[in-house]
Amino acid sequence: MLFHDSLGCVELWRDFPAHLALATGRDVIAYDRLGFGRSDPHPGRLDARFVREEAQGGFRALREQLEIGGFVGFGHSVGGGMAVACAAAYPADCRALITESAQAFVEDRTIQGIGDAARTFEQPGQIDRLQKYHGDKAVWVLSAWVDTWLAPGFADWNLDEDLRRVRCPVLAIHGDGDEFGSARHPERIAQLTAGHSTCVLLPQCGHVPHREKVDIVIDAVTTWLSR
Repeated sequence: MLFHDSLGCVELWRDFPAHLALATGRDVIAYDRLGFGRSDPHPGRLDARFVREEAQGGFRALREQLEIGGFVGFGHSVGGGMAVACAAAYPADCRALITESAQAFVEDRTIQGIGDAARTFEQPGQIDRLQKYHGDKAVWVLSAWVDTWLAPGFADWNLDEDLRRVRCPVLAIHGDGDEFGSARHPERIAQLTAGHSTCVLLPQCGHVPHREKVDIVIDAVTTWLSR
């Protein structure tokens, strides 16, 4: 099960799901969260609970609709946090958890990276990049990322409680040059899921390892799952 990032959607995974399915021999399911990609518009704003609430919202509905039992969660960026929340919410069914570039807490680098990105999107024509994938929802998608993460009330958000409730093996993948989070994030994930965690820090890699280092990511995931 793939959980996309803050500006992402199924289409932005590109051909990674197909490569992952072929390499692992497993079914791979990706979905657009409400408000993203080809999903319906979101009726309101996101609040500080939105990461955890995905486990009982869109993910729960998808599981029921597709009659999914056991699953492996794979989440990129904030999707990594949602994968953690789902593993914590369904410990009997989550067989393994993979986080990629996940934020485990709000770090100065995270805030700086989001602020820099927000200023880039203020430039003429930049919002068109989002409209290509999110259509009329593009402005909401950008706001849901920037305004939520930069809100003063979100500063103390973290995954600690959910991480302590994870019972399955965990693979935490992170680029050493990730502009939205340092190596402290996979370290926190490994620390709080102690005893069944593997941390992989990729050299010369930014925030999107499944595009920047696709072969390495596929190999790491396939090898780890086979164990």
